[in-house]
Amino acid sequence: MLLGGRPSPGERGNVAGVTRGGRDVAADYTVKVRIPPSDAPLVGVLALQGDFREHLKAVHEVGGRAVPVRRPAELAGVDGLVIPGGESTAIDKLARAFGLSEPLRELIADGLPVYGSCAGMILLADRIEDPTLDLGGNPQQTFGGIDMTVRRNAFGRQRESFEVDVDFGGLEFSAGRDGDGVAPVHAVFIRGPWVESVGEGVEVLAQLHPDEMPSAATLDSRARIVAVRSGNLLATSFHPEVTGELRVHELFIRMIKGEA
Repeated sequence: MLLGGRPSPGERGNVAGVTRGGRDVAADYTVKVRIPPSDAPLVGVLALQGDFREHLKAVHEVGGRAVPVRRPAELAGVDGLVIPGGESTAIDKLARAFGLSEPLRELIADGLPVYGSCAGMILLADRIEDPTLDLGGNPQQTFGGIDMTVRRNAFGRQRESFEVDVDFGGLEFSAGRDGDGVAPVHAVFIRGPWVESVGEGVEVLAQLHPDEMPSAATLDSRARIVAVRSGNLLATSFHPEVTGELRVHELFIRMIKGEA
């Protein structure tokens, strides 16, 4: 459909012959839609709550086929899954209500590649240092998979949100794109968690040092882990999907393909 003479967002088509004010629309606009190849990885994005739309867009931008997932049947055939940022407690409750928790735990245990950002990192953790409790006193649940302990809202409240450039391991494929070497990742932290500790087999990809954190988060002089990988599982404390930083999603696609 043409809206006011302009191709509608995402439309692929021929605008030749369409005029507006006596001008040929094709002379003003080139309709460009990136359509991933049919053999591109099919990546589900858990779409119960949070910024799942941004992740759908990011997966598409790095060449994957992205689909929202809200029901167990929609997990069929996905090559990987993204768990977005948002409220970890809300995603946990909704996943149980929609019957997704157990299927997700089983798929993660079976080796499904999964990337979690912010709340997604919490949900991929085997342990939460400070879980919320429901009215019955039961702690929030996670899908698990990564042998780590995380602390929720570790960097402070919403007003302590911040941005910083961080060195990020595993991005060697991007060397030379912005000059020599691997450029740091511009990371946005919004009430993000950090990783208190990791078990064997968990690779630390990025850390923040005290002078890079808000003063409210500087409890001691230790660096804080903000990105990890464990086999097919990837997690970050921050939100690359909101800055246009696509290399973390590209890394995830490479993991799905067995190229990283």
